Amino acid sequence: MGAKEENGDGGGIWPPIEQEISNELGTNVKKYLRGEGANLEILKDKKLKGQLALREELYGKSAKAAAKVEKWLMPSEGGYLEAEGVEKTWRIKQEAIAREVDILSSRNQYDIVLPELGPYTLDFTSSGRYMAAAGRKGHIAVVDMKNMNLIKEIHVRETVRDVVFLHNELFFAAAQKKYPYIYNRDGTELHCLKEHGAVLKLQFLRNHFLLASINKFGQLRYQDVTMGEIVGNFRTGLGRTDVMRVNPFNGVVSLGHSGGTVTMWKPTTAAPLIKMLCHQGPVSALAFHPNGHLMATSGKECKIKIWDLRKYEVLQTLPGHAKTLDFSQKGLLAVGTGSFVQILGDFSGSHNYSRYMGHSMVKGYQIGKVSFRPYEDVLGIGHSMGWSSILVPGSGEPNFDSWVANPFETSKQRREKEVRSLLDKLPPETIMLNPSKIGTVREAKKKEKPTKQEREAEMEAAVEVVKGFVWKNKTKGRNKPSKKAKKKQELVAKAKRPFLDQQLKGEQSLSKKKQKLSEEVELPASLQRFARKKPTA
Repeated sequence: MGAKEENGDGGGIWPPIEQEISNELGTNVKKYLRGEGANLEILKDKKLKGQLALREELYGKSAKAAAKVEKWLMPSEGGYLEAEGVEKTWRIKQEAIAREVDILSSRNQYDIVLPELGPYTLDFTSSGRYMAAAGRKGHIAVVDMKNMNLIKEIHVRETVRDVVFLHNELFFAAAQKKYPYIYNRDGTELHCLKEHGAVLKLQFLRNHFLLASINKFGQLRYQDVTMGEIVGNFRTGLGRTDVMRVNPFNGVVSLGHSGGTVTMWKPTTAAPLIKMLCHQGPVSALAFHPNGHLMATSGKECKIKIWDLRKYEVLQTLPGHAKTLDFSQKGLLAVGTGSFVQILGDFSGSHNYSRYMGHSMVKGYQIGKVSFRPYEDVLGIGHSMGWSSILVPGSGEPNFDSWVANPFETSKQRREKEVRSLLDKLPPETIMLNPSKIGTVREAKKKEKPTKQEREAEMEAAVEVVKGFVWKNKTKGRNKPSKKAKKKQELVAKAKRPFLDQQLKGEQSLSKKKQKLSEEVELPASLQRFARKKPTA
């Protein structure tokens, strides 16, 4: 059994499997086409008709190539929990999920209990391969999540408030009691960043190679880790805060303050780009969607708000308190408070988040940090007694791009990627609210009015040009010195005339503006009789 090839050269017959693949590619091509093609039959201009035909052919080829890439290079599909009948997805326990998944996935469910060293905070690399865990009592560990091997653990014997990976797993920064320190993968201390002070929170901007920190005095600092120089040092003026996140879309750092405001900063401006009042009480947590257009905030008044950053308005308000928030690659929102984690999902595509999953920790565990592991359906939880990991189906991106983040990269690939990322490093000036403006043509500014000194200098230059004019010898009677002097005076007056006219127009417009303003200002009743009266017809 086979199907005939309609568009083939010899009208051959395809096997059933190839026919099925062809049909699947056909449906995917429709998805990538840019709408319906132009109707070329009604066109009379042959040149335009030929150009549009070539363009339509190019669109078709690109759609077909994209469909083939999706078919062969993106074979995995993401899926969510599906309930039957009256069953609810948020009532499904982790034990039930573990019984249904494969052995490799079930290894991602575990609890590491270290009660003497907690509470713990977590951070993953961009590929999701490595995890750094830091306990408040000074314990720092780097773990290979692929085979669950402990790469290195150190004890710094002082308070550790936060930990963050730099551009790859070879370097990480830890916010310790007095200063932040940078360590390598072997636990060797490389740098002590004394300029930052006692840091409460750290964030790393991967595309710009900037380490951002906020200390206990409310000072925000940016440091370039490639050159070691401080790029920005600003006083927020809004008090102490430990709520800081980076928008992955534009690299803008956002801070949540005790007055309920959220401020957005870039390293080249001393004032915040945006200052918005989000809550009536202190902001306790903050998170950004991977597309950069959604922001989730939590306040102490027990409200969680979803914001649209394109309009700066609230899309949804949910009841509840959150100590920590995090978005997954597929848009799920993890909310951690007390000893309970709740995962919210937007399954309708209308930014309407509802309950998807829930997980209760052991009673008494206080959750301090939740973080989704990239390219895996896993949620890491740092709490007061250690750290844990649970399965969240549908949270991770199923297909990874090895040019962006490769969980299986070798040391050679890592070196090449490091060199390539350093060559592609973006300057701090590219951080802005709308990075799509980069590469566009700047609009022509209105011509600024020249100052009085500039006008006088231009007039003097024009007069000097006229004075230096070389006179030709003319016939007898027309070459008298008196006539030459008179002609020179006329030329000087002619050269000055446009500048004087321009000056006169400017003075007239200024006097009209002053007169209009004086008329608009309402005089007190005692001086009304001195006001200029409008002429009557």
